[in-house]
Amino acid sequence: MLLSELLDEERLGLRVLYAAPDAQAQPIGRLVTTDLLDPGRYLSGGELVLSGLVWHRSPGDSERFVRSVSRRGARALLAGGDVPSDLVEACRAHELTLIEVPAEVAFTDITEHIVERDSGNGHSRASASLVRQRDMLAAIAAGRSLDELADRVSVAFGHICRVLTPSGRHVVPGPAELDPATVDAVTAGFLTTDRLPAPIETESGTYSVFPVGSTLGQRLTTWLVVVDGDLRTWPRDEVDAVGELCAIASLDRSRRDESQRALRPIATEAVAMVEAGASQSEVLAGLRQTGLATDQPVVVVVVEISGSGPPEGAPALLEDIALTVSRPVVARTGDGRAVALLPHSPELPDLVRTACARFAPGLLASTTLSVGISGPADISGLAGALEEARFAHRVAHVGGTPVSVVSSEDVTSHALLLAAVPHDVRRTYATRVLGAVLEHDRRTRGDLVGTLSIFLETACSWARTADQLHLHVNSVRYRIDRIQELTGRDLSRFQDRVDMYLALKSL
Repeated sequence: MLLSELLDEERLGLRVLYAAPDAQAQPIGRLVTTDLLDPGRYLSGGELVLSGLVWHRSPGDSERFVRSVSRRGARALLAGGDVPSDLVEACRAHELTLIEVPAEVAFTDITEHIVERDSGNGHSRASASLVRQRDMLAAIAAGRSLDELADRVSVAFGHICRVLTPSGRHVVPGPAELDPATVDAVTAGFLTTDRLPAPIETESGTYSVFPVGSTLGQRLTTWLVVVDGDLRTWPRDEVDAVGELCAIASLDRSRRDESQRALRPIATEAVAMVEAGASQSEVLAGLRQTGLATDQPVVVVVVEISGSGPPEGAPALLEDIALTVSRPVVARTGDGRAVALLPHSPELPDLVRTACARFAPGLLASTTLSVGISGPADISGLAGALEEARFAHRVAHVGGTPVSVVSSEDVTSHALLLAAVPHDVRRTYATRVLGAVLEHDRRTRGDLVGTLSIFLETACSWARTADQLHLHVNSVRYRIDRIQELTGRDLSRFQDRVDMYLALKSL
């Protein structure tokens, strides 16, 4: 039922006080009756909001109420009683259609009228939905691909449907893949929105995202259907059709996941042979069972999710990333991390970085995703490549950022040495070199450690250190002298500066 059809019902006597552009041609969503001042959290978009204005106490209340419902995509506000002018102005400012309900008309009259009109169409909608579901299932049984089914829905309703993963991989690309900036915006919106499905605004337009399957688990491993347009403006039939496509996509994904799960034990056994130093012929035989091309260089990728994130999600994330390159060979190693063996390509590190960056919005505050990538190696050098990837992963893990990807080419500094040293050894070293300075700062609440760090980062420049700390140069000199007294080191000597720097990086 369109909003214009509701307004045409003479017995209700509804009067438009402000009409947003094209509002009357939009379909009516669900009805929500509320007298809360801030009801936005209970809306998901497309609603007809009915309110008796009990919340109204001052002009500021109108602005707060209208902002709350308009931001959540409400279709219109039906207000009962005397409608204040400040409410009209607030609706005009936020382009929210405002309709006055006569005092003699109850909200239940409006609700019953809409239900009566919709009930006549309800049976036909249900029948059409069943027909679509039956047709889709028959198409799957006939061997139709998910791409073909998505194209069928796109053509039927005039909205391009694509299926993506949170890494930005296009399972179903549609007529063309989305550009990287749009993919970034769509996946970030999917991972962070409170409710799904939801419209996502991007620089290239509005897209609606629907989850494939349940979102009660990790959204990081949930596929999404991305449809051109704003679902809040669609008839219910179109929303239902996309929901049915999501159900079919879920079945298709289950089939693919089952195939991938069957490979994991084979891949795990092959990686275990590499770790155990098995002969090249044994490793080669194991890898051939996985389908990995063994006649070209291979790259090893190590992934870990730590903190409050689910460690069991690492293989799924790695498989998602790996599928952008080839059929993935993903396993768990003896240390519990996920490992992938992939055909070498020059763009592989950049592909992994881009994919992992898209996961970042979906990570909890205390969760980190660290990735290490080896250089290319042939089958005889896999053991070395695995160690190289682990070194790179260790560097990424100590990076201190939510998402960190380090390739072997990045590990060309002291970071490699520090990453190769156990954490407790690094901590002991730092305490031995800087222990007296740390104790001084703890006892006096001073900042000698911070001063030392800036002094070394500025190549021991007194003036630049003073400038960054907003201190007089003499104050900096005093602090550096005090550090030298406490540590017994001379910062004019290169060797002592190196010791101090490595100690700081080991904290």
